[in-house]
Amino acid sequence: QVQLVESGGGLVQPGGSLRLSCAASGIIFSRYPMAWYRQAPGKQRELVAAITSGGSTNYADSVKGRFTISRDNAKSTVYLQMNILKPGDTAVYYCKGIVPGGGYWGQGTQVTVFS
Repeated sequence: QVQLVESGGGLVQPGGSLRLSCAASGIIFSRYPMAWYRQAPGKQRELVAAITSGGSTNYADSVKGRFTISRDNAKSTVYLQMNILKPGDTAVYYCKGIVPGGGYWGQGTQVTVFS
């Protein structure tokens, strides 16, 4: 079955950095777009960054210049490098694999930016 497993979340001070990883199994990873979403308490889930099978990317305006999405098809893993973190980045971050007819979600990893 399809599984997406996130890792790398944690507690970080403002201005710090984290790198999230999402390891996929059960899909032919290299064929599909991947994305990172986040959901903060009391807010809707929002798209943070996405990457196509060919490596083109797009970002939410709130994270442009600070976050970088990348993928390693040989490892079936997508990454989110997060720099200059702000308290507003605090959320549960979810990995999504986008496949025809829908998508698959990981369980999420908590990122807390707190001094």
